Amino acid sequence: MGISLKDVAERAGVSVKTVSNVVNGYRHVTPATRQRVQQVIDELGYRPNLTARHLRKGRTGIIAIALPELGNPYFAELADAVISYAAGLDYIVLLDHTNGRRDQEILFTQGFRARLIDGLILSPIELENEDLLARGNDAPLVLLGEREYEAPYDHIAIDNVAAGRAATRHLLDLGRRRVSFLGARHGRARRTAHLRLRGWRAAIAESPEAADGEELIATTDGYTRGDGAQAMARLLDSGAAPDAVFCYNDLIAIGAMRTLTERGLRVPEDVAVVGFDDIDDGRYCSTSLTTIAPHKQAIAQAAVDTLLARLEGGEEAAQTEPRHIRPGFALIRRESTVGRP
Repeated sequence: MGISLKDVAERAGVSVKTVSNVVNGYRHVTPATRQRVQQVIDELGYRPNLTARHLRKGRTGIIAIALPELGNPYFAELADAVISYAAGLDYIVLLDHTNGRRDQEILFTQGFRARLIDGLILSPIELENEDLLARGNDAPLVLLGEREYEAPYDHIAIDNVAAGRAATRHLLDLGRRRVSFLGARHGRARRTAHLRLRGWRAAIAESPEAADGEELIATTDGYTRGDGAQAMARLLDSGAAPDAVFCYNDLIAIGAMRTLTERGLRVPEDVAVVGFDDIDDGRYCSTSLTTIAPHKQAIAQAAVDTLLARLEGGEEAAQTEPRHIRPGFALIRRESTVGRP
Protein backbone atom coordinates (compact mmCIF):
# COMPACT_ATOMS: atom_id res chain seq x y z
CA MET A 1 0.00 0.00 0.00
CA GLY A 2 1.37 3.46 -0.88
CA ILE A 3 2.27 6.30 1.44
CA SER A 4 -0.66 8.64 2.09
CA LEU A 5 -1.00 12.29 3.12
CA LYS A 6 -2.16 11.01 6.51
CA ASP A 7 1.07 9.01 6.96
CA VAL A 8 3.13 12.11 6.23
CA ALA A 9 0.99 14.26 8.55
CA GLU A 10 1.32 11.83 11.48
CA ARG A 11 5.10 11.56 11.09
CA ALA A 12 5.52 15.35 10.76
CA GLY A 13 3.09 16.15 13.58
CA VAL A 14 0.91 18.42 11.46
CA SER A 15 -2.56 18.29 9.92
CA VAL A 16 -3.35 16.59 6.62
CA LYS A 17 -4.36 20.02 5.29
CA THR A 18 -0.90 21.40 6.09
CA VAL A 19 0.76 18.54 4.22
CA SER A 20 -1.58 19.16 1.28
CA ASN A 21 -0.64 22.85 1.31
CA VAL A 22 3.05 21.96 1.16
CA VAL A 23 2.55 19.42 -1.62
CA ASN A 24 0.50 21.90 -3.67
CA GLY A 25 2.99 24.72 -3.14
CA TYR A 26 0.63 27.04 -1.28
CA ARG A 27 2.37 29.99 0.32
CA HIS A 28 0.60 30.11 3.68
CA VAL A 29 2.93 27.67 5.42
CA THR A 30 5.78 28.79 7.67
CA PRO A 31 9.29 27.98 6.40
CA ALA A 32 10.00 25.78 9.42
CA THR A 33 6.84 23.73 8.92
CA ARG A 34 7.43 23.46 5.18
CA GLN A 35 10.96 22.20 5.80
CA ARG A 36 9.80 19.61 8.38
CA VAL A 37 7.02 18.30 6.12
CA GLN A 38 9.30 18.17 3.09
CA GLN A 39 11.88 16.21 5.08
CA VAL A 40 9.24 13.62 6.01
CA ILE A 41 8.04 13.47 2.39
CA ASP A 42 11.60 12.72 1.29
CA GLU A 43 12.15 10.14 4.03
CA LEU A 44 8.94 8.25 3.31
CA GLY A 45 9.21 8.59 -0.46
CA TYR A 46 5.72 10.03 -0.77
CA ARG A 47 4.60 10.78 -4.30
CA PRO A 48 1.35 12.71 -4.89
CA ASN A 49 -1.27 11.31 -7.24
CA LEU A 50 -1.08 14.11 -9.79
CA THR A 51 -3.83 12.72 -11.97
CA ALA A 52 -6.28 12.66 -9.08
CA ARG A 53 -5.26 16.17 -8.04
CA HIS A 54 -5.92 17.62 -11.48
CA LEU A 55 -9.19 15.71 -11.85
CA ARG A 56 -10.45 17.11 -8.55
CA LYS A 57 -9.97 20.56 -10.07
CA GLY A 58 -11.75 19.54 -13.26
CA ARG A 59 -8.57 19.51 -15.32
CA THR A 60 -6.45 17.05 -17.24
CA GLY A 61 -3.04 18.28 -16.06
CA ILE A 62 -2.01 18.65 -19.71
CA ILE A 63 -1.24 21.85 -21.60
CA ALA A 64 -0.24 22.11 -25.25
CA ILE A 65 2.30 24.10 -27.22
CA ALA A 66 1.79 24.44 -30.98
CA LEU A 67 4.73 25.68 -33.03
CA PRO A 68 5.16 26.52 -36.74
CA GLU A 69 7.80 23.84 -37.31
CA LEU A 70 9.69 21.32 -35.22
CA GLY A 71 12.66 21.01 -37.59
CA ASN A 72 13.79 24.53 -36.70
CA PRO A 73 16.27 24.25 -33.79
CA TYR A 74 14.99 27.43 -32.16
CA PHE A 75 11.50 26.00 -31.77
CA ALA A 76 12.89 22.67 -30.63
CA GLU A 77 14.94 24.38 -27.93
CA LEU A 78 11.98 26.54 -26.89
CA ALA A 79 9.70 23.48 -26.67
CA ASP A 80 12.27 21.70 -24.51
CA ALA A 81 12.37 24.68 -22.14
CA VAL A 82 8.55 24.77 -21.89
CA ILE A 83 8.30 21.03 -21.28
CA SER A 84 11.02 21.05 -18.61
CA TYR A 85 9.57 24.03 -16.75
CA ALA A 86 6.00 22.74 -16.87
CA ALA A 87 7.11 19.36 -15.55
CA GLY A 88 8.37 21.08 -12.42
CA LEU A 89 4.84 22.42 -11.92
CA ASP A 90 3.29 18.94 -12.38
CA TYR A 91 1.99 19.58 -15.89
CA ILE A 92 2.49 17.46 -18.98
CA VAL A 93 3.00 19.28 -22.28
CA LEU A 94 1.48 18.05 -25.53
CA LEU A 95 3.64 19.17 -28.44
CA ASP A 96 2.27 19.78 -31.94
CA HIS A 97 3.06 21.85 -35.01
CA THR A 98 1.01 23.94 -37.41
CA ASN A 99 3.38 24.14 -40.40
CA GLY A 100 2.74 27.89 -40.20
CA ARG A 101 -0.64 27.35 -41.90
CA ARG A 102 -3.57 29.56 -41.04
CA ASP A 103 -6.11 26.73 -41.14
CA GLN A 104 -4.07 24.72 -38.65
CA GLU A 105 -3.59 27.72 -36.37
CA ILE A 106 -7.35 28.39 -36.42
CA LEU A 107 -8.00 24.71 -35.67
CA PHE A 108 -5.87 24.88 -32.54
CA THR A 109 -7.30 28.16 -31.27
CA GLN A 110 -10.88 26.98 -31.79
CA GLY A 111 -10.51 24.11 -29.36
CA PHE A 112 -8.90 21.26 -31.24
CA ARG A 113 -8.11 18.61 -28.59
CA ALA A 114 -10.06 20.69 -26.07
CA ARG A 115 -10.96 17.61 -24.05
CA LEU A 116 -7.31 16.67 -23.74
CA ILE A 117 -5.74 19.97 -22.68
CA ASP A 118 -6.29 22.67 -20.09
CA GLY A 119 -4.76 25.50 -22.13
CA LEU A 120 -2.70 26.32 -25.21
CA ILE A 121 0.57 28.13 -25.95
CA LEU A 122 0.66 29.05 -29.65
CA SER A 123 3.31 30.62 -31.87
CA PRO A 124 1.28 31.85 -34.88
CA ILE A 125 2.54 32.82 -38.32
CA GLU A 126 -0.53 33.35 -40.51
CA LEU A 127 -3.30 33.72 -37.91
CA GLU A 128 -5.32 36.90 -38.40
CA ASN A 129 -6.75 39.24 -35.79
CA GLU A 130 -10.32 38.34 -36.80
CA ASP A 131 -9.53 34.67 -36.21
CA LEU A 132 -8.74 35.40 -32.58
CA LEU A 133 -11.73 37.70 -32.11
CA ALA A 134 -14.00 34.96 -33.47
CA ARG A 135 -12.57 32.35 -31.12
CA GLY A 136 -15.35 30.40 -29.40
CA ASN A 137 -13.22 28.29 -27.08
CA ASP A 138 -12.72 29.76 -23.59
CA ALA A 139 -9.64 27.71 -22.64
CA PRO A 140 -6.65 29.92 -21.73
CA LEU A 141 -4.50 30.90 -24.70
CA VAL A 142 -1.03 32.47 -24.66
CA LEU A 143 0.57 33.76 -27.87
CA LEU A 144 4.29 33.70 -28.64
CA GLY A 145 6.33 35.40 -31.33
CA GLU A 146 6.54 38.72 -33.09
CA ARG A 147 3.09 38.80 -34.70
CA GLU A 148 1.12 41.50 -32.88
CA TYR A 149 -2.64 41.29 -32.38
CA GLU A 150 -5.40 43.51 -31.04
CA ALA A 151 -7.11 40.64 -29.27
CA PRO A 152 -7.68 39.85 -25.58
CA TYR A 153 -4.95 37.26 -25.17
CA ASP A 154 -1.63 37.31 -23.35
CA HIS A 155 1.34 37.78 -25.66
CA ILE A 156 4.98 37.01 -24.94
CA ALA A 157 7.76 38.16 -27.27
CA ILE A 158 11.07 39.94 -27.13
CA ASP A 159 11.31 43.45 -28.56
CA ASN A 160 12.15 42.40 -32.12
CA VAL A 161 12.60 45.98 -33.35
CA ALA A 162 15.15 46.69 -30.63
CA ALA A 163 16.88 43.36 -31.28
CA GLY A 164 17.09 44.03 -35.04
CA ARG A 165 18.45 47.49 -34.35
CA ALA A 166 21.07 46.08 -31.93
CA ALA A 167 22.26 43.51 -34.48
CA THR A 168 22.57 46.11 -37.23
CA ARG A 169 24.14 48.66 -34.92
CA HIS A 170 26.82 46.10 -34.00
CA LEU A 171 27.77 45.76 -37.67
CA LEU A 172 27.81 49.53 -38.20
CA ASP A 173 29.96 50.02 -35.11
CA LEU A 174 32.49 47.65 -36.66
CA GLY A 175 32.80 50.08 -39.59
CA ARG A 176 30.57 48.20 -42.03
CA ARG A 177 28.62 50.48 -44.33
CA ARG A 178 26.76 48.23 -46.77
CA VAL A 179 24.70 46.14 -44.38
CA SER A 180 22.12 43.87 -45.96
CA PHE A 181 19.03 42.28 -44.44
CA LEU A 182 18.35 38.65 -45.43
CA GLY A 183 14.96 37.17 -44.73
CA ALA A 184 12.32 39.69 -45.81
CA ARG A 185 9.15 38.02 -47.07
CA HIS A 186 6.60 38.54 -49.83
CA GLY A 187 2.90 39.23 -49.32
CA ARG A 188 1.13 38.21 -46.13
CA ALA A 189 4.13 36.28 -44.86
CA ARG A 190 6.25 39.45 -44.74
CA ARG A 191 4.59 40.41 -41.47
CA THR A 192 6.45 37.66 -39.64
CA ALA A 193 9.74 39.41 -40.41
CA HIS A 194 8.73 43.06 -40.52
CA LEU A 195 9.73 43.95 -36.95
CA ARG A 196 13.33 42.80 -37.35
CA LEU A 197 13.44 44.56 -40.70
CA ARG A 198 12.15 47.71 -38.97
CA GLY A 199 15.02 47.44 -36.52
CA TRP A 200 17.46 47.17 -39.44
CA ARG A 201 15.92 50.26 -41.07
CA ALA A 202 16.09 52.23 -37.81
CA ALA A 203 19.80 51.53 -37.32
CA ILE A 204 20.60 52.33 -40.96
CA ALA A 205 18.68 55.62 -40.72
CA GLU A 206 20.68 56.60 -37.63
CA SER A 207 24.00 56.15 -39.45
CA PRO A 208 24.66 58.85 -42.09
CA GLU A 209 27.49 56.82 -43.61
CA ALA A 210 25.42 53.66 -44.10
CA ALA A 211 23.98 52.69 -47.47
CA ASP A 212 20.20 52.36 -47.31
CA GLY A 213 19.12 51.16 -50.74
CA GLU A 214 16.34 48.60 -51.13
CA GLU A 215 18.79 46.52 -53.16
CA LEU A 216 20.36 45.56 -49.85
CA ILE A 217 17.18 43.75 -48.72
CA ALA A 218 16.93 40.12 -49.82
CA THR A 219 13.68 38.16 -49.63
CA THR A 220 13.40 34.46 -48.86
CA ASP A 221 10.64 31.91 -49.39
CA GLY A 222 11.28 30.36 -45.99
CA TYR A 223 13.65 30.42 -43.04
CA THR A 224 15.94 27.47 -43.78
CA ARG A 225 19.65 27.14 -44.50
CA GLY A 226 18.82 26.64 -48.18
CA ASP A 227 16.78 29.85 -48.23
CA GLY A 228 19.74 31.73 -46.78
CA ALA A 229 22.19 30.26 -49.28
CA GLN A 230 19.97 31.13 -52.24
CA ALA A 231 19.22 34.67 -51.00
CA MET A 232 22.92 35.34 -50.48
CA ALA A 233 23.70 34.10 -53.99
CA ARG A 234 21.01 36.37 -55.51
CA LEU A 235 22.30 39.32 -53.50
CA LEU A 236 25.86 38.82 -54.73
CA ASP A 237 24.73 38.27 -58.31
CA SER A 238 22.73 41.51 -58.21
CA GLY A 239 25.90 43.52 -57.63
CA ALA A 240 24.74 44.87 -54.27
CA ALA A 241 28.15 43.99 -52.77
CA PRO A 242 27.34 44.03 -49.04
CA ASP A 243 30.15 44.11 -46.51
CA ALA A 244 27.83 42.75 -43.79
CA VAL A 245 24.50 40.93 -43.51
CA PHE A 246 21.95 40.75 -40.72
CA CYS A 247 19.86 37.61 -41.16
CA TYR A 248 16.32 36.98 -39.95
CA ASN A 249 17.48 33.84 -38.15
CA ASP A 250 20.52 31.66 -37.59
CA LEU A 251 19.55 29.09 -40.23
CA ILE A 252 19.47 31.78 -42.93
CA ALA A 253 22.81 33.08 -41.63
CA ILE A 254 24.42 29.62 -41.78
CA GLY A 255 23.22 29.18 -45.36
CA ALA A 256 24.48 32.65 -46.27
CA MET A 257 27.93 31.87 -44.85
CA ARG A 258 28.08 28.73 -46.98
CA THR A 259 27.45 30.73 -50.14
CA LEU A 260 30.02 33.35 -49.15
CA THR A 261 32.63 30.64 -48.67
CA GLU A 262 31.79 29.04 -52.02
CA ARG A 263 32.20 32.44 -53.71
CA GLY A 264 35.66 32.86 -52.20
CA LEU A 265 34.62 35.54 -49.69
CA ARG A 266 35.91 35.45 -46.13
CA VAL A 267 33.75 35.76 -43.02
CA PRO A 268 34.14 38.21 -41.36
CA GLU A 269 36.99 39.89 -43.24
CA ASP A 270 35.02 40.46 -46.45
CA VAL A 271 31.46 40.08 -45.18
CA ALA A 272 30.44 40.04 -41.53
CA VAL A 273 27.33 38.00 -40.60
CA VAL A 274 24.84 38.24 -37.73
CA GLY A 275 22.04 35.74 -37.10
CA PHE A 276 19.11 35.57 -34.73
CA ASP A 277 17.99 32.86 -32.23
CA ASP A 278 21.31 31.56 -30.82
CA ILE A 279 20.77 27.94 -31.82
CA ASP A 280 23.44 25.34 -31.02
CA ASP A 281 24.44 25.00 -34.68
CA GLY A 282 25.71 28.59 -34.69
CA ARG A 283 28.16 27.93 -31.87
CA TYR A 284 29.82 25.09 -33.75
CA CYS A 285 30.09 26.40 -37.30
CA SER A 286 33.64 26.49 -38.65
CA THR A 287 33.23 30.25 -38.15
CA SER A 288 31.06 30.61 -35.05
CA LEU A 289 28.03 32.81 -35.57
CA THR A 290 27.36 36.16 -33.92
CA THR A 291 23.69 36.21 -33.04
CA ILE A 292 20.82 37.77 -31.13
CA ALA A 293 19.99 35.40 -28.27
CA PRO A 294 16.39 35.62 -27.04
CA HIS A 295 16.15 34.54 -23.43
CA LYS A 296 14.43 31.25 -24.29
CA GLN A 297 14.16 30.07 -20.69
CA ALA A 298 12.49 33.34 -19.68
CA ILE A 299 10.08 33.05 -22.62
CA ALA A 300 9.20 29.48 -21.65
CA GLN A 301 8.66 30.33 -17.98
CA ALA A 302 6.58 33.39 -18.76
CA ALA A 303 4.41 31.39 -21.18
CA VAL A 304 3.71 28.59 -18.70
CA ASP A 305 3.26 30.90 -15.70
CA THR A 306 0.88 33.18 -17.59
CA LEU A 307 -1.17 30.25 -18.89
CA LEU A 308 -1.47 28.64 -15.45
CA ALA A 309 -2.34 31.97 -13.83
CA ARG A 310 -5.28 32.26 -16.22
CA LEU A 311 -6.21 28.65 -15.63
CA GLU A 312 -6.06 28.72 -11.86
CA GLY A 313 -7.42 32.22 -11.39
CA GLY A 314 -10.91 31.25 -12.54
CA GLU A 315 -13.41 33.89 -13.64
CA GLU A 316 -11.52 36.70 -11.93
CA ALA A 317 -8.38 35.98 -13.96
CA ALA A 318 -10.44 35.71 -17.13
CA GLN A 319 -11.64 39.31 -16.65
CA THR A 320 -8.17 40.84 -16.22
CA GLU A 321 -6.51 42.71 -19.06
CA PRO A 322 -4.20 40.69 -21.34
CA ARG A 323 -0.52 40.89 -20.49
CA HIS A 324 2.19 41.82 -22.97
CA ILE A 325 5.44 40.43 -21.60
CA ARG A 326 8.81 41.32 -23.12
CA PRO A 327 11.59 38.93 -22.04
CA GLY A 328 15.09 40.15 -22.72
CA PHE A 329 17.68 39.32 -25.37
CA ALA A 330 21.44 39.58 -25.72
CA LEU A 331 23.86 40.16 -28.59
CA ILE A 332 26.38 37.30 -28.57
CA ARG A 333 29.57 38.35 -30.35
CA ARG A 334 31.39 35.52 -32.12
CA GLU A 335 33.79 34.96 -34.98
CA SER A 336 31.42 35.81 -37.84
CA THR A 337 31.71 39.53 -36.97
CA VAL A 338 34.74 40.00 -34.69
CA GLY A 339 37.01 37.23 -36.01
CA ARG A 340 39.07 34.79 -34.02
CA PRO A 341 40.84 36.11 -30.91
